[in-house]
Amino acid sequence: MTTARYRRIVLKLSGEALSGEQGYGIEPKIIQSIANQVKEVAELDVEIAIVVGGGNIWRGKVGSEMGMDRATADYMGMLATIMNSLALQDGLENMGIPTRVQTSIEMRQVAEPYIRRKAIRHLEKKRVVIFAAGTGNPFFSTDTTAALRAAEIEAEVILMAKNNVDGVYTDDPKVNKDAQKYENLSYMEMLNEGLGVMDSTASTLCMDNDIPLVVFSIMEEGNIKRVVQGDNIGTTIRGK
Repeated sequence: MTTARYRRIVLKLSGEALSGEQGYGIEPKIIQSIANQVKEVAELDVEIAIVVGGGNIWRGKVGSEMGMDRATADYMGMLATIMNSLALQDGLENMGIPTRVQTSIEMRQVAEPYIRRKAIRHLEKKRVVIFAAGTGNPFFSTDTTAALRAAEIEAEVILMAKNNVDGVYTDDPKVNKDAQKYENLSYMEMLNEGLGVMDSTASTLCMDNDIPLVVFSIMEEGNIKRVVQGDNIGTTIRGK
Protein backbone atom coordinates (compact mmCIF):
# COMPACT_ATOMS: atom_id res chain seq x y z
CA MET A 1 0.00 0.00 0.00
CA THR A 2 1.43 3.34 -1.08
CA THR A 3 1.44 6.02 1.59
CA ALA A 4 -0.74 9.09 1.28
CA ARG A 5 0.64 12.58 0.85
CA TYR A 6 -2.13 14.11 2.98
CA ARG A 7 -3.42 13.14 6.43
CA ARG A 8 -6.72 15.04 6.37
CA ILE A 9 -8.56 16.23 3.27
CA VAL A 10 -11.73 18.02 2.22
CA LEU A 11 -13.25 16.59 -0.96
CA LYS A 12 -15.46 19.11 -2.78
CA LEU A 13 -18.04 17.58 -5.09
CA SER A 14 -20.36 19.57 -7.31
CA GLY A 15 -24.00 18.59 -7.31
CA GLU A 16 -23.79 18.11 -11.08
CA ALA A 17 -21.17 15.41 -10.53
CA LEU A 18 -23.87 13.24 -8.90
CA SER A 19 -26.31 13.50 -11.80
CA GLY A 20 -24.18 11.73 -14.42
CA GLU A 21 -25.25 11.97 -18.05
CA GLN A 22 -28.88 12.66 -17.16
CA GLY A 23 -27.90 16.14 -15.95
CA TYR A 24 -30.47 16.26 -13.17
CA GLY A 25 -31.12 14.40 -9.93
CA ILE A 26 -28.98 11.66 -8.41
CA GLU A 27 -27.52 8.83 -10.47
CA PRO A 28 -26.98 5.69 -8.31
CA LYS A 29 -24.05 4.50 -10.46
CA ILE A 30 -22.24 7.79 -9.84
CA ILE A 31 -22.84 7.54 -6.09
CA GLN A 32 -21.40 4.01 -6.16
CA SER A 33 -18.36 5.14 -8.16
CA ILE A 34 -17.62 8.01 -5.77
CA ALA A 35 -18.12 5.71 -2.76
CA ASN A 36 -15.65 3.23 -4.26
CA GLN A 37 -13.07 5.96 -4.76
CA VAL A 38 -13.55 7.34 -1.25
CA LYS A 39 -13.14 3.83 0.16
CA GLU A 40 -9.78 3.52 -1.64
CA VAL A 41 -8.62 6.71 0.05
CA ALA A 42 -9.98 5.70 3.46
CA GLU A 43 -7.93 2.50 3.23
CA LEU A 44 -4.81 4.70 3.08
CA ASP A 45 -5.66 5.85 6.63
CA VAL A 46 -6.64 9.31 5.40
CA GLU A 47 -9.23 11.38 7.29
CA ILE A 48 -11.90 12.46 4.82
CA ALA A 49 -14.43 15.28 4.96
CA ILE A 50 -16.77 15.95 2.04
CA VAL A 51 -18.69 19.03 0.92
CA VAL A 52 -21.23 18.48 -1.86
CA GLY A 53 -23.17 21.07 -3.83
CA GLY A 54 -26.84 20.96 -4.78
CA GLY A 55 -26.85 22.16 -8.39
CA ASN A 56 -28.22 18.86 -9.67
CA ILE A 57 -31.46 19.60 -7.80
CA TRP A 58 -31.68 23.37 -7.27
CA ARG A 59 -29.57 26.47 -7.73
CA GLY A 60 -30.32 29.49 -5.57
CA LYS A 61 -29.00 31.85 -8.23
CA VAL A 62 -31.45 30.48 -10.79
CA GLY A 63 -34.33 30.91 -8.36
CA SER A 64 -33.25 34.47 -7.71
CA GLU A 65 -33.15 35.20 -11.45
CA MET A 66 -36.74 33.89 -11.66
CA GLY A 67 -37.81 36.59 -9.23
CA MET A 68 -37.65 34.57 -6.02
CA ASP A 69 -36.27 36.15 -2.88
CA ARG A 70 -32.54 35.37 -2.95
CA ALA A 71 -32.32 34.22 0.66
CA THR A 72 -35.27 31.85 0.18
CA ALA A 73 -33.76 30.48 -3.03
CA ASP A 74 -30.42 29.90 -1.28
CA TYR A 75 -32.06 28.09 1.62
CA MET A 76 -33.73 25.79 -0.90
CA GLY A 77 -30.28 25.13 -2.35
CA MET A 78 -29.03 24.19 1.11
CA LEU A 79 -31.82 21.63 1.39
CA ALA A 80 -30.71 20.19 -1.95
CA THR A 81 -27.18 19.67 -0.56
CA ILE A 82 -28.68 17.74 2.35
CA MET A 83 -30.47 15.38 -0.04
CA ASN A 84 -27.20 14.78 -1.90
CA SER A 85 -25.32 14.27 1.35
CA LEU A 86 -27.77 11.64 2.59
CA ALA A 87 -27.55 9.79 -0.73
CA LEU A 88 -23.76 9.85 -0.54
CA GLN A 89 -23.82 8.71 3.09
CA ASP A 90 -25.99 5.74 2.12
CA GLY A 91 -23.61 4.81 -0.70
CA LEU A 92 -20.57 5.01 1.59
CA GLU A 93 -22.16 2.99 4.38
CA ASN A 94 -23.16 0.31 1.87
CA MET A 95 -19.40 0.03 1.25
CA GLY A 96 -18.82 -0.44 4.98
CA ILE A 97 -17.48 3.07 5.55
CA PRO A 98 -18.75 4.72 8.77
CA THR A 99 -20.16 8.11 7.75
CA ARG A 100 -21.72 11.07 9.51
CA VAL A 101 -23.67 13.92 7.95
CA GLN A 102 -23.46 17.25 9.78
CA THR A 103 -25.75 20.07 8.74
CA SER A 104 -25.45 23.82 9.24
CA ILE A 105 -29.25 23.96 9.45
CA GLU A 106 -30.46 21.75 12.28
CA MET A 107 -32.64 18.77 11.39
CA ARG A 108 -31.77 16.27 14.09
CA GLN A 109 -34.08 13.55 12.78
CA VAL A 110 -31.86 13.01 9.72
CA ALA A 111 -28.39 14.37 10.60
CA GLU A 112 -26.20 15.84 13.32
CA PRO A 113 -25.87 19.61 13.69
CA TYR A 114 -22.44 20.91 12.68
CA ILE A 115 -20.14 21.02 15.70
CA ARG A 116 -16.47 21.57 14.89
CA ARG A 117 -14.97 19.56 17.74
CA LYS A 118 -17.36 16.67 17.13
CA ALA A 119 -16.52 16.67 13.42
CA ILE A 120 -12.81 16.47 14.24
CA ARG A 121 -13.47 13.61 16.65
CA HIS A 122 -15.34 11.70 13.96
CA LEU A 123 -12.41 12.20 11.60
CA GLU A 124 -9.94 10.99 14.22
CA LYS A 125 -12.05 7.84 14.55
CA LYS A 126 -11.75 7.38 10.75
CA ARG A 127 -15.37 8.22 10.01
CA VAL A 128 -16.10 10.14 6.85
CA VAL A 129 -17.85 13.44 7.65
CA ILE A 130 -20.13 15.08 5.09
CA PHE A 131 -20.79 18.78 5.68
CA ALA A 132 -24.26 19.66 4.36
CA ALA A 133 -26.42 22.80 4.08
CA GLY A 134 -23.53 25.05 3.13
CA THR A 135 -22.50 27.57 5.78
CA GLY A 136 -26.12 27.84 6.92
CA ASN A 137 -26.28 31.36 5.50
CA PRO A 138 -27.63 32.63 2.17
CA PHE A 139 -25.31 34.37 -0.32
CA PHE A 140 -22.45 31.91 0.32
CA SER A 141 -21.53 29.11 -2.09
CA THR A 142 -20.59 25.53 -1.25
CA ASP A 143 -17.08 26.42 -2.47
CA THR A 144 -16.95 28.87 0.43
CA THR A 145 -18.27 26.11 2.70
CA ALA A 146 -15.40 23.84 1.62
CA ALA A 147 -12.84 26.58 2.30
CA LEU A 148 -14.37 27.47 5.67
CA ARG A 149 -14.67 23.87 6.89
CA ALA A 150 -11.16 23.05 5.66
CA ALA A 151 -9.81 25.93 7.75
CA GLU A 152 -11.89 24.92 10.79
CA ILE A 153 -10.85 21.25 10.80
CA GLU A 154 -7.26 22.08 9.74
CA ALA A 155 -7.40 20.06 6.56
CA GLU A 156 -4.19 19.95 4.56
CA VAL A 157 -5.79 20.29 1.13
CA ILE A 158 -9.08 20.75 -0.70
CA LEU A 159 -9.62 18.33 -3.57
CA MET A 160 -12.06 19.88 -6.05
CA ALA A 161 -13.48 17.04 -8.14
CA LYS A 162 -14.91 18.07 -11.52
CA ASN A 163 -17.12 16.04 -13.81
CA ASN A 164 -16.51 17.91 -17.06
CA VAL A 165 -12.89 19.06 -16.97
CA ASP A 166 -9.56 17.66 -15.72
CA GLY A 167 -7.99 20.85 -14.42
CA VAL A 168 -7.82 24.62 -14.89
CA TYR A 169 -7.37 25.95 -18.42
CA THR A 170 -6.62 29.34 -19.95
CA ASP A 171 -10.00 29.11 -21.70
CA ASP A 172 -12.91 26.68 -22.00
CA PRO A 173 -11.28 23.59 -23.59
CA LYS A 174 -14.62 22.49 -25.04
CA VAL A 175 -14.88 25.74 -27.00
CA ASN A 176 -11.24 26.62 -27.60
CA LYS A 177 -9.07 23.68 -28.68
CA ASP A 178 -5.96 25.82 -28.15
CA ALA A 179 -6.72 26.32 -24.44
CA GLN A 180 -3.71 25.42 -22.29
CA LYS A 181 -3.94 23.53 -19.03
CA TYR A 182 -2.22 24.94 -15.95
CA GLU A 183 -0.23 22.54 -13.79
CA ASN A 184 0.32 25.10 -11.03
CA LEU A 185 -1.26 28.44 -10.16
CA SER A 186 -1.31 30.90 -7.29
CA TYR A 187 -4.61 32.11 -5.89
CA MET A 188 -3.74 35.65 -6.94
CA GLU A 189 -3.12 34.54 -10.52
CA MET A 190 -6.43 32.68 -10.50
CA LEU A 191 -8.31 35.75 -9.24
CA ASN A 192 -6.50 38.24 -11.48
CA GLU A 193 -7.11 36.17 -14.60
CA GLY A 194 -10.77 35.53 -13.70
CA LEU A 195 -10.47 31.79 -14.19
CA GLY A 196 -13.67 31.05 -12.28
CA VAL A 197 -12.42 27.99 -10.42
CA MET A 198 -14.14 29.09 -7.21
CA ASP A 199 -15.68 32.34 -6.07
CA SER A 200 -13.55 35.14 -4.64
CA THR A 201 -14.75 34.61 -1.06
CA ALA A 202 -13.68 30.96 -1.11
CA SER A 203 -10.40 31.80 -2.85
CA THR A 204 -9.54 34.45 -0.28
CA LEU A 205 -10.30 32.07 2.60
CA CYS A 206 -7.99 29.46 1.09
CA MET A 207 -5.27 32.00 0.41
CA ASP A 208 -5.43 33.57 3.87
CA ASN A 209 -5.30 30.16 5.58
CA ASP A 210 -2.65 28.71 3.23
CA ILE A 211 -4.85 25.81 2.08
CA PRO A 212 -3.81 24.35 -1.29
CA LEU A 213 -6.46 23.37 -3.83
CA VAL A 214 -6.21 20.56 -6.39
CA VAL A 215 -8.66 20.64 -9.32
CA PHE A 216 -9.04 17.31 -11.13
CA SER A 217 -11.51 15.07 -12.93
CA ILE A 218 -13.57 12.60 -10.93
CA MET A 219 -14.81 10.77 -14.02
CA GLU A 220 -11.74 8.53 -14.21
CA GLU A 221 -11.86 5.79 -11.58
CA GLY A 222 -9.10 6.03 -8.99
CA ASN A 223 -8.31 9.71 -9.51
CA ILE A 224 -9.09 10.70 -5.91
CA LYS A 225 -6.59 8.13 -4.67
CA ARG A 226 -4.01 9.29 -7.21
CA VAL A 227 -4.29 12.90 -6.03
CA VAL A 228 -4.06 11.88 -2.38
CA GLN A 229 -0.92 9.88 -3.14
CA GLY A 230 0.64 12.94 -4.75
CA ASP A 231 0.34 12.09 -8.45
CA ASN A 232 0.64 15.18 -10.61
CA ILE A 233 -2.79 15.21 -12.21
CA GLY A 234 -5.09 18.19 -12.54
CA THR A 235 -4.06 21.69 -11.44
CA THR A 236 -2.63 22.67 -8.06
CA ILE A 237 -3.39 26.15 -6.71
CA ARG A 238 -1.65 27.54 -3.65
CA GLY A 239 -0.17 30.58 -1.98
CA LYS A 240 -0.21 34.18 -3.19
